[in-house]
Amino acid sequence: MRKKLVLPEYGRHVHNMVQLATQIEDREQRNSAANNIIGVMGSLMPQLRDNPDFKHKLWDNLLIMSEFKLDIDSPYPPPSHSEMVEKPDNVPYPHTHIRQKHYGKFLVEMIRETGKLQDCQQRDPLIQMLAAQMKKSYTAWNRSEISNEQIAQDIWDISDGKIQLDPETIQYTEPVIRENTQTHSRRRSSHDFPKRKRKQSRR
Repeated sequence: MRKKLVLPEYGRHVHNMVQLATQIEDREQRNSAANNIIGVMGSLMPQLRDNPDFKHKLWDNLLIMSEFKLDIDSPYPPPSHSEMVEKPDNVPYPHTHIRQKHYGKFLVEMIRETGKLQDCQQRDPLIQMLAAQMKKSYTAWNRSEISNEQIAQDIWDISDGKIQLDPETIQYTEPVIRENTQTHSRRRSSHDFPKRKRKQSRR
């Protein structure tokens, strides 16, 4: 069974070259072999040559592929083996309880913040926009339609009773597709082009 590659992007041949370099006893020849391997590695990653740390990364990857067994004179400070093995700290994930998960966290927070608004002219239009977005979010996760009564109830629940919306006043604005956009988007057939008059041949 083949050994698992440390950095698969360089291929097995480069890994074999690195392993052979670790077996060279003469330090000068070992450094020469390392420089040749660096040249091969750079040719395999031409898209990274514009990176200012390109050479530094190649030398670090060389030592990583050798499992830090290659004793060479690197032009850059070698990476620490403990830093490569050490696992990063777990990123804490915020656990927030959302009863209506199909609406999403941001939409729920917007409803709660809107409920705090008082004497604001934009409050009612904003509520209508939130109601329309709630219907879109619901239909995106459910195959069934949602009634205006249910949306009004959900808004009341999420806002802790601060938003009382009449179901009959909920309006949904759908995008209007103009006719001219359809005519421009369709392909022109041969009938759309003007017919050229044939030139009469001179006898």
